[in-house]
Amino acid sequence: MMSAPMTDSGDYALLRDGSMVHIRPLAPSDRAALHGLVDRLSEQSAYLRFFTGGHRTPHAYIDRLTGGGWPGHALVAFAGGRAMGLAEMIPADHSTSAETGVLVDDRMHGRGLGTLLLEQLAIQASARGITDFTATVLWENKSMMDLLDTAGFQVRRRFEDREYDVRFPLACTGELIAAIEAREHTAGAASLNRVLRPWSVAVIGAGRHPGTVGHRILRNLLDGGYSGAVYPVNPHADQILGLPTFPTVSAIPGGVCLAVVATPPDAVLKVARHCAEHGVQALIVVTAGFAETGPEGARREAELLAICRDAGMRLVGPNCLGIVNTAESLNASFLPAMPARGRLAVMSQSGAVGVALLAQAGATGLGVSSFVSAGNKADISGNDLLQYWEDDPDTSVIALYLESFGNPRKFATLARRIGARKPIVVLKSGRSDAGGRAVRSHTAAAATSDIAVDALLRRAGVVRVETVRDLLDTTRLLAHQPLPRGRRVAVVGNSGGPGVLAADACAARGLQVPELAEATQSTLRRALGAAAAVANPVDLTADAGAVQLTEALRTVLADPGIDAAIAVYTPPFGSGAATSMAAIAAAAHGTDKPVLACVIGEDALIDDGTVQVPAYAYPEQAVTALRHAADQAEWRQRPAAPAAEPTGIRPEQAHSLIEAELRFTPEGRWLDPETTHRLLDHYGIAMAETISVDGPEGAVEAAALTGYPVALKATGPALVHKSDIGGVRLGLRTAEQVRHAYRNMAAALGDAMTGAVVQRMAGEGVEIIIGALEDPRFGPLVMVGMGGTAADLLGDRAFRAAPLADGEAGEMIRSLRCAPLLTGYRGRPPAAMSALEDQVTRVARLVADNPEIAELDLNPVIVTPRGTAAVDARIRLAPPPPAPSPLNRALG
Repeated sequence: MMSAPMTDSGDYALLRDGSMVHIRPLAPSDRAALHGLVDRLSEQSAYLRFFTGGHRTPHAYIDRLTGGGWPGHALVAFAGGRAMGLAEMIPADHSTSAETGVLVDDRMHGRGLGTLLLEQLAIQASARGITDFTATVLWENKSMMDLLDTAGFQVRRRFEDREYDVRFPLACTGELIAAIEAREHTAGAASLNRVLRPWSVAVIGAGRHPGTVGHRILRNLLDGGYSGAVYPVNPHADQILGLPTFPTVSAIPGGVCLAVVATPPDAVLKVARHCAEHGVQALIVVTAGFAETGPEGARREAELLAICRDAGMRLVGPNCLGIVNTAESLNASFLPAMPARGRLAVMSQSGAVGVALLAQAGATGLGVSSFVSAGNKADISGNDLLQYWEDDPDTSVIALYLESFGNPRKFATLARRIGARKPIVVLKSGRSDAGGRAVRSHTAAAATSDIAVDALLRRAGVVRVETVRDLLDTTRLLAHQPLPRGRRVAVVGNSGGPGVLAADACAARGLQVPELAEATQSTLRRALGAAAAVANPVDLTADAGAVQLTEALRTVLADPGIDAAIAVYTPPFGSGAATSMAAIAAAAHGTDKPVLACVIGEDALIDDGTVQVPAYAYPEQAVTALRHAADQAEWRQRPAAPAAEPTGIRPEQAHSLIEAELRFTPEGRWLDPETTHRLLDHYGIAMAETISVDGPEGAVEAAALTGYPVALKATGPALVHKSDIGGVRLGLRTAEQVRHAYRNMAAALGDAMTGAVVQRMAGEGVEIIIGALEDPRFGPLVMVGMGGTAADLLGDRAFRAAPLADGEAGEMIRSLRCAPLLTGYRGRPPAAMSALEDQVTRVARLVADNPEIAELDLNPVIVTPRGTAAVDARIRLAPPPPAPSPLNRALG
């Protein structure tokens, strides 16, 4: 499904070279601008587009296009205040096809504007029910045919009389999406070059006094060794730090690529306009006082972004520290010091966290390739930076500190692609939901925004850490050591206690410390003597020196049953700290398995010039980092499995049912039991036999049909935790019990009870909850956990993004603390795990196919040795927000 049409104000998007255009629906007032576009066309371009010589026909066409009564729809692209491109479509009568045409200014050829216009027009067309585009292209128009051939659409062509008749569907195929993602990546990376690899920098607000922010930024640029031109801008000084100053950016001769704005807040908008007029290509606004201060600041920030967008300038900030690119010796920030050069790229949404992170990185020997303080993220965000860092030769690991997601679904797509080559480590703040949720289902109440973030990151293969220390520990390992092939760890140390602590930490974090192979143990005994423990952990004893440490590490790394080694050294024993660390580095040479060190009390990087081994002060740090590395390795090794395809589902019927319900109640509602059961049945989701009733006598008749004993449950839109308020009676064995239970229930619940359902009592089994919801920002989520009345008390749940791949439901279930109850705990017969996995997979597919399902609870689902049956189900429908189109490359 494509997203809704753009507003009249249009969208901004990037071209292949990183420049920006504004694309919006054509307005009658664009007539003069479009005539200007036609005037600038070469004779050849006018002929290829309009099939005739001269400019009379093109001008006449523009008049028809902008006059009243034209039957089509058109988009126009502006850059630098000029119309640079036009794309239009005219729907065919009584058809879902439309004829299309594209016109691009000669100076814009080769920059991807025609393809971009065609993509945006396809979004508009799909929203209007158009399924196919047609076009007539002259055989000489090779640029148009090349555009169609490379755009990713499935083009069909017929050649006749020196013309191509072209037709292509607008469906979002995998080939089309891949082509669009590739174009978006190229354009995004090119636009960030203007920020992180500028050829000149202006510092606007460069102060004369060392304590001012502008002065510190200028000093950092000069001290860092930046080789490009640097221009201080200050109307009250002639010279600062030996450089001539300029009163305004407009007074600088030649072009300015990047401007750093460090003026008071009330001057920023004026400065931005000057930069726009002077052709500056990117801004960094370090000044605070924008959206973080409230509504008035948010208005100023929106105006700042509008100025930048209209001028095609990218914007970092406002309210940020600036940027660093160590490969370019560029320090356009007011950080206390230039970070050391390394392989880690860092983005921090918080300036304070960024300063602390870089300081600790430097203290532990972890250098950075580039650092971006994103501040308020008015424009450039983590998604933009991922596009740049994906191909950055100086970056091998990416670290992000995030307080919010701008476009989480886009982030997931980028992270999944980039993480296959470069690990992405995220520290996300805001784990609690202070505001709560106005919902009624168990699932939606449990699915905090942090749960949604966790599911998104897990699906994308992102390493999520809990603290700044975890981030630094993990990135040090990922930047300098290979990923492990498995979870089997050898621990080698010179004292028993820390070695045991490391082994315990491995067990607690899902790593294994297996007994070493007999051949490995024999080799260790010969090298270490009888006093050493060689099973794993390997205890060298305090007397062992550097030679024994190197030999022991090399021996365990050669064991085929070991995937990684942790060397635990306790100073000052053995050969001393410096010599022992050199011994650890020597053992790491020539192995493709990760080697970590724990040098008690010291965080460092052991670097002998050839190999780098991260060293941690405490065993738990090393083990946590290794666990993250193992998780990353498993994610990469897992094939990109498509979504599971449950058998026997009827998606068309389910969609029709939902469509009918929303026609009746456009705002959405909780479905009644009968409709709920019908919808679930379309996806093969097993429900216990249920009969709806509206009175005590009807309940008695239903009980006779199902057979005793029965359960009686009240129904009503406001009833959620029915068992808490007397809305559930179980084990009713006679007609009189059923009649009495219904009357008591109705008296207690009053108008909240609109009826009831009768079910035959399910057999004994494990109570599980299966739930799902549509998160408006993160997409559909599915949940499985301990069900029944304990669902909220115990909070034993697992969430994943829907739909699920084959085997993913089983992983969710096995991760639960209650999982042993399903596999034969204390002599109980094993439950039907495969049936439960099937039900979870079907629920995930149901909500993935139907974003109108806002909330869904199956609670409890009784899982017996024979199968599963949901004995209570609730579904709420709501109109979903417009689905984002994968064709849309517009900037957020």
